[in-house]
Amino acid sequence: MTRLPKDVNRYRYLAKYYDQVFGFAASWSEPARRAIVEPLLPEVASACDLCCGTGTTAVALARRGIRTFAVDLSPGMCRAAREKAHAAGVEVRVLRSDMRTFRLPGRVDLVTCEFDALNHVPEEEDLAAVARSVARALRPGGHFYFDLNNSPAFRRLWPGTWFVDTPGVAMVMHGGYDRERDRAWSAVEWFICEGSLWRRRTEKVREVCWTAAEVRTTLREAGFDRIRAWDAERFFRRTDPAIRPGFRTFYLARKC
Repeated sequence: MTRLPKDVNRYRYLAKYYDQVFGFAASWSEPARRAIVEPLLPEVASACDLCCGTGTTAVALARRGIRTFAVDLSPGMCRAAREKAHAAGVEVRVLRSDMRTFRLPGRVDLVTCEFDALNHVPEEEDLAAVARSVARALRPGGHFYFDLNNSPAFRRLWPGTWFVDTPGVAMVMHGGYDRERDRAWSAVEWFICEGSLWRRRTEKVREVCWTAAEVRTTLREAGFDRIRAWDAERFFRRTDPAIRPGFRTFYLARKC
């Protein structure tokens, strides 16, 4: 049986304040989505945004007239996605489920999984479980689109501290990198104004590096072919100059 994380609610504050603090980052992946996914959309009648977060991509798909599902394990993220879809006046069916075991009511033409969500999968067996679940959700000929952070990004970008200060909420991230295990982590410190008081809350985010070879082997074993990859630097050079060649990769795989 697939293990569920003990701290399912560890993204409680990330879910609540994600758009306020990280909203600027949502546009970073738009050039890649336009170049890689946009050509597929005329043939896409149904889609699922896996690890949907606050629902930005799911809402964008639904606005195209695509029957859209959104899946996330975090109750807070699911709540935010439902609220965003309602505010946008579009229909998105939000399902709270683990990416390793999720099931949809029917097969879809496209599954997206953006913003390095697959780096959060803790073990190789879990990555394989995600690939199998995505393959089960897709019709033959359907596509799986996702992105991953790579070792150079972990080494160069994660160590150190950075902060964001917005009205009523401030956030400080302290990062680190375990070279031997090729894993990175970020301790997220929240400072939240509640009435006349500022309260401090802490969450921890962990990421694992998956090599291109591991990704391709896992996808092929799950029933995917025509696996294509793009270096993110070509898409990020105008929006995030910190992204260098090799830091992040976008993938598109077709189900056999």
